[in-house]
Amino acid sequence: MASRYGKTAKRKVARAMHERKAGTLRSGGSGRRVTSRKQAIAIGLSEARKAGGKVPRKSSKSRTAAQRGRRKTTSAKRKSSR
Repeated sequence: MASRYGKTAKRKVARAMHERKAGTLRSGGSGRRVTSRKQAIAIGLSEARKAGGKVPRKSSKSRTAAQRGRRKTTSAKRKSSR
């Protein structure tokens, strides 16, 4: 049985976890310090995806939630511009 994650993913997640422990890992959007273990793993996997590493697709549940959030922000912008 083949592994689900490649070497790139392993390295990126390890680096993100190391930075989180040191207190230097920052989130992309807001630039706030990341303290959550799950968020650090997500950042590492996201970077591995961008680098072209072997990483499974995001779950459909998280993708639809992200799309829902994006819709809310754009509709809020439209309302405020009126």
